Amino acid sequence: MTDRVVVPLPDDTPFPIENLPLGIGATVAGAPARAWVALGDDAVDLAGLQQSGLLGGLGLPYGCFGEESLNRYLGAGPEVWAATRGRLTEVLSEPVQADLFRSRDSLVMEVPVQPTDFVDFYSSLHHATNLGRIFRPDGEPLLPNWRYLPVGYHGRTGTLVPDRSPVVRPCGLRLVDGRPEFGPTAALDIELEVGTVVGIGNRLGQPILASDAGDHLYGMCLINDWSARDIQAFEYQPLGPFLGKSFATSVSPWLVSFEALADARVAAPVQEPPPADHLRTSRDWGFELHLEVLLQSSAMRAAGIEPLVVSRTGFADMYWTPAQQLAHLTANGARTSAGDLFGSGTVSGPDVGTEGSLIELTSNGTAPLELPDGTERTFLLDGDTVTLRGWAGGADGRPRIGLSEVTGTITPAAGD
Repeated sequence: MTDRVVVPLPDDTPFPIENLPLGIGATVAGAPARAWVALGDDAVDLAGLQQSGLLGGLGLPYGCFGEESLNRYLGAGPEVWAATRGRLTEVLSEPVQADLFRSRDSLVMEVPVQPTDFVDFYSSLHHATNLGRIFRPDGEPLLPNWRYLPVGYHGRTGTLVPDRSPVVRPCGLRLVDGRPEFGPTAALDIELEVGTVVGIGNRLGQPILASDAGDHLYGMCLINDWSARDIQAFEYQPLGPFLGKSFATSVSPWLVSFEALADARVAAPVQEPPPADHLRTSRDWGFELHLEVLLQSSAMRAAGIEPLVVSRTGFADMYWTPAQQLAHLTANGARTSAGDLFGSGTVSGPDVGTEGSLIELTSNGTAPLELPDGTERTFLLDGDTVTLRGWAGGADGRPRIGLSEVTGTITPAAGD
């Protein structure tokens, strides 16, 4: 008979029984990946639980947790998600077969979903204002449309990469001494973002109202939407971001449900002018999340110096909410599918040290960051490692609900 053990829960773990985030991982590199649920420092094999019959009677698609994405599970809908979460809470509160869990750090994690579409928004009032002041110092920081709709653009699903993936410095055309020149970006940046994942999509031609978003959205993760600012600056007018954004977008490994984030829900900021009818909802769609950006140079890493926290910010004052983002991206009848992902846009606060990108943190390179190894940074150098992390709760007796971390290290441009 297989031994049964209680999965240990360290004090103040970001993965308590109240969280139960789902991810896709393999036990060894190159092996087929499958679904896991994080609990404490460990992860429990969902495919094994499903095969054992412990998840029976919930309406789960057959074999969905043995697949290399969570798409089919997400497509089962809110009733199945709630029932599965309830059953997992019961099962994991008791001793579990020892062969069904592994150390989380031992797993090779993948992007938890396989999106048909990836959309990136621009929903932080502070970030949009900061960039507007940098790029249009003599004009209004916000363009006329910004307060009427969640501005966004379509990204590339093919360059979504999992946690700990290297980020190759991209090449493109950028201005050098006033002339376009092809070569590696000299202004490689980060974007601290929160991603939202679609569970139930919509049919082509049938928009989703913001008031109905709860029937369609599953949960959240972290995103680093790396940006090549010099390439982007030369290419983006008149059609918007392209090569400056499509080379890599890092996605955190553990997908946290909105049910787990229920205690973090808050009212979104008051919007003026009032949004259009399809963007209105009476439900709170703001989330009190705590977010951080950490930077470590290769010299710091070699010397054993811990990463430096360069930004601490919150998510509660994001102007446009996930419900409004979903409503806007489907307002013209565009289709969404299970596993589709959209980013919040860079999350920045109103104060120094709360900005979610280096272009803001360094005032477009005019105020470099000082690192513990004695060097400075305006934008990223090869060998730099950036980690984003986030959580909800953790105070006033509430459990900490971790969004986990997502890390990437810059490697030289191809051919360098």
